[in-house]
Amino acid sequence: MYSNLIKPFFDFISALIGLVLLSPIFLLVVIFLYIANDGKPFFFQLRPGKEGKIFKIIKFKTMNDKKDSEGNLLSDAERLTAIGAFVRRTSLDEIPQLINVVKGNMSIVGPRPLLTTYLHLYNDFQNQRHNAKPGITGWAQVNGRNAISWDKKFEYDVWYVQHISFILDVKILLKTIQKVLLSEGINSDNAATIEPFNGK
Repeated sequence: MYSNLIKPFFDFISALIGLVLLSPIFLLVVIFLYIANDGKPFFFQLRPGKEGKIFKIIKFKTMNDKKDSEGNLLSDAERLTAIGAFVRRTSLDEIPQLINVVKGNMSIVGPRPLLTTYLHLYNDFQNQRHNAKPGITGWAQVNGRNAISWDKKFEYDVWYVQHISFILDVKILLKTIQKVLLSEGINSDNAATIEPFNGK
């Protein structure tokens, strides 16, 4: 009952309230990123949702589109702007996803939606992460985020899907606040973002 009725209702109301309360910060970040990213403050990308249904996620754009002499995008670390690094470090880049929550594509708490190119790489265990709506924050995020291995990330995601409850969601939200304030687990040990998943 919680997963199918109460959780979606709380998600919708919480996201609406969040958008209203955070609107001043939202507008400031839009302005700064508009300047830093040549008029492109938002990042849109297709991601798999519940049961693998594809939707378009919206985030603040923390990396520019600079390319090398051959026309290839530079590495993530090289494209991460100063304001983008701050936005990512403070997790402000996640704010626009409240719009996804209002639309019903996402939940406040759930497994993070990964790239569509990973879909064919999942084994049966890993694919269980799609048995719930993806979230802005989740059990894997408060237990390491980008600083943990893919195996551990999937383990945490599936465990959450199998144990969804109101108490667990509250626990994750409280731990999320703590992690954001301490800026923990934003990056992996050797990259601006975690290494791509290759199915191993």
